[in-house]
Amino acid sequence: MFAIILASFSIMLISLVGVVFTAKILKGFFEKNMGLLVSFSSGVFVVIVFGLFREVFEHSEKITEPLGFVLAGVLGVVLLFRVLPGFHHHHDEEHEGEPHSHIDARKIVFSDAVHNIGDGVLLASSFAVNLQVGIVVTLSILVHEAIQEISEFFVLRQAGYSVKKALRLNFLASATVLIGSIGGFFLLENFEQLEVPLLAVSAGAFLVVVIQDLIPESIRHSKIKKNYFKYIFVFLVGVVAMFSIRFLILDPHELTEKDFHESDISQNI
Repeated sequence: MFAIILASFSIMLISLVGVVFTAKILKGFFEKNMGLLVSFSSGVFVVIVFGLFREVFEHSEKITEPLGFVLAGVLGVVLLFRVLPGFHHHHDEEHEGEPHSHIDARKIVFSDAVHNIGDGVLLASSFAVNLQVGIVVTLSILVHEAIQEISEFFVLRQAGYSVKKALRLNFLASATVLIGSIGGFFLLENFEQLEVPLLAVSAGAFLVVVIQDLIPESIRHSKIKKNYFKYIFVFLVGVVAMFSIRFLILDPHELTEKDFHESDISQNI
């Protein structure tokens, strides 16, 4: 139990990685190139959506099985934040003169919170195999989460949130990992059945964020700045960066499934 809690808090702490961009040496560049950084984030989240869809369909017995949950994620985000009152934010002094953002950052926070519950279930599953598998899966999640949390921080800042509020929201969204990890520790079989639906819902929700918020915001900035090539290039840098991490670092879901299978074999022998 202690190892699972420690791993969960490590993932929660990585959500604060955006604080690096508040350092004096980076702050000026960060504030000046906010639109470009959102384009980078768009590329990152396109790959995240692709990865979630791949994981969902690979872990489902039937192709049609997860579609309902994906649709629930799409409709849930669209309808929920259309009904709820909007957040009327004001840009910081550094943002004065910048085009007003049309991003509804609540969507990305909600999507990340659902996704992190699934990661919590994954942690509980991996430590149930043995400590070594748990540590490897934790490290893999941390690496994948680092670039995602940086990108999410960029999006929250572009949406008009202050540095403190952006970091606070990132941390609160990541805290839902405790729901999955602690719940998985006590009721692993029940929570394992929730992993694919949670991934499917977050895939649908992130898809809305990418299509409805991030890409349109990037296009809008590229038109205002009249530098389409630079924005497309930065978008592709985000895609390549996230794909590289997924290629170089073992996918935690695939790793856990493999080790569970090997564990079962060893027990049978």
